Amino acid sequence: MRKKIVAIFSFIFLLNIFVAGCSTSSRDEELRAIIEAEGLAGDPSIGRDLPDISDPLPQLGMLLFYTKALSANQDAACVSCHHPALGGGDGIPMSIGVDADVAELLGPGRTHVSGPLVPRNAPTTFNSGMWDAFMFHDGRIESRGKTPGVNGADGYGIRTPDRPWGYPDADAGENLVVAQARFPVTAEDEMRGFDFGTGHGNTLEVRDETTRRMLAEIIGGYGEGEGVLQKNEWLAEFQTAYASNADAESLITFENIVYAIGEYERSQVFVDSPWKAYVQGDENAISASAKAGALLFYTPVEEGGAGCSVCHSGDFFTDEDFHVIAIPQIGRGKQSGVYGDDDWGRYLETQNPDDKYAFRTPTLLNVEVTGPYGHNGAYESLEMVVRHKMDVVTAVNNYDFSMVSPEIRTYNAEAYTQAALEQLLENRRTGITTIEDLLLTDTDVEDLVNFLLTLTDPCVKDRNCLSPWIPDETTPNPDGLQLEAIDQDGNPL
Repeated sequence: MRKKIVAIFSFIFLLNIFVAGCSTSSRDEELRAIIEAEGLAGDPSIGRDLPDISDPLPQLGMLLFYTKALSANQDAACVSCHHPALGGGDGIPMSIGVDADVAELLGPGRTHVSGPLVPRNAPTTFNSGMWDAFMFHDGRIESRGKTPGVNGADGYGIRTPDRPWGYPDADAGENLVVAQARFPVTAEDEMRGFDFGTGHGNTLEVRDETTRRMLAEIIGGYGEGEGVLQKNEWLAEFQTAYASNADAESLITFENIVYAIGEYERSQVFVDSPWKAYVQGDENAISASAKAGALLFYTPVEEGGAGCSVCHSGDFFTDEDFHVIAIPQIGRGKQSGVYGDDDWGRYLETQNPDDKYAFRTPTLLNVEVTGPYGHNGAYESLEMVVRHKMDVVTAVNNYDFSMVSPEIRTYNAEAYTQAALEQLLENRRTGITTIEDLLLTDTDVEDLVNFLLTLTDPCVKDRNCLSPWIPDETTPNPDGLQLEAIDQDGNPL
């Protein structure tokens, strides 16, 4: 009798394995059909001309990325908001740029006496060389050609905030990343501070160009910058990187500074994820739950799926477009003093009423490490974002604004969030693409999150793997102002 019972349970066990195997096989077949239909290769870097971190220019760019000499008060660097060990961002809802209480402390625990000065969440620098249309949450750096695969370097020009809407900026640089690198140093709250360069002209254009020129002269040790740095060994680094014997005034220009910084950012290629392995043929690379999540992700809403790939499309998981999804408006606003303390997103560029509260679709590659999420970091977890997109009205109405620290939350947060929600609902009524309500179970949400986790390159969670992008004791420190990043416990990042 006992042998019969054991035999029955063994049969049931084997049957379950068989059924699970059939189910997995069926999912794999469905996913293979989707991968083929979507034209996925698993790797958005294929065919792109991207630098290696060991190349001379990215090496110079890393030194510049980490130096506080590019901030007026020598208390902030590019890395203050974009550290590789913090997902290429800073791990906090909205960034604290200049005048931080502890300049070297990055990520959670970084504070300012008045709260965050920067009104938006820091986008990751990871895989930044794969954007072809826009940079920044509102797309204020824009490729006019938007040619796939070239990062804006297609000859049609790049529009920046230095030029009127629709006009290319002749000074933008070679690609979108270089164009983007021109602006943090001129932003008062990010790096420039509130006094630097103000005595040279009153218009924004004059002030910004003055700031850029003065920073180049400080790094180069010539003109108004002569003697500002007590230690200055930058010329040798520029001569090595640019393979030139030119003097500082010729070689250490603002254009060459931001080009090197851009090459450092473009070298941050992290695409070797389990999902890439799966797309390229390894059916054991992701779990059964992740496969179920992938099916939900790619299946249209009208067919019972979540329809995520409508916006998060292609191997880079973004349509590079702008959509209203009504993330709670918790921050102090992008245009304080101009439009008040709200943040109207893409509208600030286009002046198109349909674009109010629309923000750029983020890439989902490495999304596991790039939180908190939303243009202002309103959500701490991927699950919270998925549930927001399931039922925006309920998510907005249940959002606990009291949990947002007072120094972050704008006084009108609830009212602005309701306005964003109304814009989303109006866009639905008029047929403008936005997120739709979903009927998902808790298991569906778990599966979707598990799929999103397969988009992580393991390197971005491994400090040793990230070390080529982080200076160490052997790295040159040309001005003695390299930011030595620590976390809130005082440990080196």
